[in-house]
Amino acid sequence: MTVTIKDVAKRAGVSPSTVSRVISNHPRISEETSLRVRKVMDEIGYHPNMMAKSLVSRTTSTIAVILPRPADELFQNLFFSEVIRGIVTQSTRSGYDLLMATGTTEREELETVTRLVRGRRVDGILLLYSRANDPVIAMLKEADFPFAIIGRNEDYPDILTIDNDNVQASYDATRHLISQGHERIGFVSGPPNLIVSRDRLAGYTKAVREAHLPVRSDWIVEGEFLQESGYRAMSLLMGLPERPTALVVVDDVVTFGILRGLVELGYSVPKDIALVSFNNIVFSELATPPISSIDIGIYQLGYTASQELIRFIQHEHPSHALRHIIPHRLVVRESSLRRS
Repeated sequence: MTVTIKDVAKRAGVSPSTVSRVISNHPRISEETSLRVRKVMDEIGYHPNMMAKSLVSRTTSTIAVILPRPADELFQNLFFSEVIRGIVTQSTRSGYDLLMATGTTEREELETVTRLVRGRRVDGILLLYSRANDPVIAMLKEADFPFAIIGRNEDYPDILTIDNDNVQASYDATRHLISQGHERIGFVSGPPNLIVSRDRLAGYTKAVREAHLPVRSDWIVEGEFLQESGYRAMSLLMGLPERPTALVVVDDVVTFGILRGLVELGYSVPKDIALVSFNNIVFSELATPPISSIDIGIYQLGYTASQELIRFIQHEHPSHALRHIIPHRLVVRESSLRRS
């Protein structure tokens, strides 16, 4: 005999509507009631028909996570696996599934997101990047569809964002190098169309200028968030007639490439050049030498992004803050300490 929602309600001593709210993870249901109802569901083997529920409620209990391009390079950077871990943990606790998508080109990416929105295949969209002049964000705004971004967007200050204060974080990293006595400080950046690259460059520039030190264009190198970008940066910077003695690097993975390049060129860290990086991924501490890095709370970025988007979808806090800043901290290790 088929077990129904009424059977669950009768045994749990609640109304069928309460059981329905428990299944939907309604915020007004107490934890005690939710646990009691779910225990009964397990005991009598009740499994809600999510497809039928979706047809009735016009919801899917699914979030789409849009991965940055190119996808084949994505998991070379541990930032993304850690931020996704935070998203998965929180969304699972809230009863939401994840759908991951991307595109090989800007057009494909826009077409993918458009299909998801128009087909109502998901309840919300979470972008793991923030680009300037992004047509995906423009489309989501026009469609009035729930979405959030990890980062911030200069064109749309009124959207839901979960970010670090990347200007201040980069300022702190640069000030640390200045405190170690460095006067020739360079910057290895990410793609210039990403807001995070611009913000970290801005923080570096602010700190250097405040200290009345030179900001030289030949000491600033742009690239991707990949080891190869760091490796190529070393070929450029260490070949200059006057090279920097310290670097702020946009990402730990890029720093690994820098370390490899320096070893091949016969330089050592921090004797010949000091390094401070970003993200504080697990391998930063295991590098040779251990890398000083800004811990940006990657897991918390993902967890908070999922949490706030689901609240937005459920209209739990219609007027809640749109901009959420995850604190950062500088973890000082051997790579940036000047040897006497």
